[in-house]
Amino acid sequence: MTAVTYTAAFEGITAHLVEVQCAVAPGMPAFQIVGLPAKAVSEARERVRAALAACSVALPSKRITVNLSPADMPKDGSHFDLPIAVALLAALGLIAPEDAAASVVMGELSLDGSIVRVNGCLPAAMAAHEGDKRLICPAPCGAEAAWVSDTQVIAPRSLAALLRHYSGQAVLPPSKPGDVIRDVQLRDMADVKGQERAKRALEIAAAGRHHLLLMGPPGSGKSMLAARMPGILPPLTPAEALETSMIQSLSGLLDDGGISRERPFREPHHTSSMAAIVGGGRGAKPGEVSLAHNGVLFLDEFPEFPRQVLETLRQPVESGEVVVARANAHVRYPCRFMLVAAANPCRCGHLSDPAKACARAPDCSADYLGRISGPLMDRFDLRVDVPPVRFTDLDLPADGETSAVIADRVQAARRIQTERYDSVGDVRSNADAEGAVLEMAAPLDSDSRTFLMQIAARFAISARGYHRILRVARTIADLAGSDAITRTHVAEAVSFRMPEVDQRRASWKTADAPQPAKMAMASESSP
Repeated sequence: MTAVTYTAAFEGITAHLVEVQCAVAPGMPAFQIVGLPAKAVSEARERVRAALAACSVALPSKRITVNLSPADMPKDGSHFDLPIAVALLAALGLIAPEDAAASVVMGELSLDGSIVRVNGCLPAAMAAHEGDKRLICPAPCGAEAAWVSDTQVIAPRSLAALLRHYSGQAVLPPSKPGDVIRDVQLRDMADVKGQERAKRALEIAAAGRHHLLLMGPPGSGKSMLAARMPGILPPLTPAEALETSMIQSLSGLLDDGGISRERPFREPHHTSSMAAIVGGGRGAKPGEVSLAHNGVLFLDEFPEFPRQVLETLRQPVESGEVVVARANAHVRYPCRFMLVAAANPCRCGHLSDPAKACARAPDCSADYLGRISGPLMDRFDLRVDVPPVRFTDLDLPADGETSAVIADRVQAARRIQTERYDSVGDVRSNADAEGAVLEMAAPLDSDSRTFLMQIAARFAISARGYHRILRVARTIADLAGSDAITRTHVAEAVSFRMPEVDQRRASWKTADAPQPAKMAMASESSP
């Protein structure tokens, strides 16, 4: 007798339906799994055999063949255990074949017959919905999968409970979606004393999803500022929450089926490998850039990351997706994240203080920051010099704006962008606009355009840098509630493109280079 059920195989965040065919035929007793199974799938026959024995189901002395179709698609993961068991039970007549054929099944079996949690149930529920089928998954995954509201999700705790459900002895109720998780412990921007320019840069970056580089000596508050970025970001939209949760589901990061509306904030250590950052390893799993999708990727001690790892960020930052190509896998993951990086100006960190700087200054700065390539540095929309705060200022009362006040302005600016780009493809924020879309979104009057062209010519700004200044100016205008981009908006965007640390480095190399005060004046008035 032959029976079929379905399960899922993953390619990135996409779940492809796999038909699990089981045939029980006369012949020498055997239990064979074919269809390009990986080692974990091949071992499923022993777990299935033990789990069936725990349910008092004895395998017949016949030839059992399980085929995973399509046979040329790689199959990996322990979640094939339960669908193989369901197809076998249907072939033995213990489950109605039509019930098995109408189900997408996910789950790992323990030797005692209990069903163990597996990753990827949310994308599998999406595939079940597209195939007009129900989803059978482990009990801990039911609340997660039930977020796909049009799919019936049954989540048994054991194989015996699933058998009773199929036979009608004890029908299991459909699972309900988990709770919406809200982080009530977000750090507040009001705790930061001073650093008003850096706070302004964070607000602009959050409003337009611009990439931000914070540069300053140790203890100036770079990491503290970056940690407060989640508190001023708008909550995820339902579509963004589903996208983000599908990646988290594949990585096993959803707790108790709860979905968060807070944007991800990932901060990997600078010793992280390339596979950990961009994805890869066994099974080409998503990396930190994908786990930060729709959120923030914070890289502290930016120049300390391996050069090869930093260079791999260039393409994901531009395209919003990463392709993990291996000999046996070619997987595409979304990674539309906001890159926030923090760096010291040199190895000792005290470049701006002659009393503390090392004997190699300023050459040590060129060597240290030289680890960040020009093309990668060019991708930062905002570059901010974060000066040290005097210890005497720490006793002053906090008088800055709270994160809630800043978040209201950010959310208002994001709403303007949503309306502006509503009918424009995949553009969601000012940072995504390019070409004709950017020209439509950021028209300049003759005075502003002349000013920007003069700045670009004087400081040899690249074409990419020119467009990034336009995007930042558009965001600054949105924060001000202005439809038009004025010269003031362009001047502020330019000032964030050339921070004081870049000006100091330029002054060391050229004797007649303008000093920081003159450079600041140049950004505020026509050259």
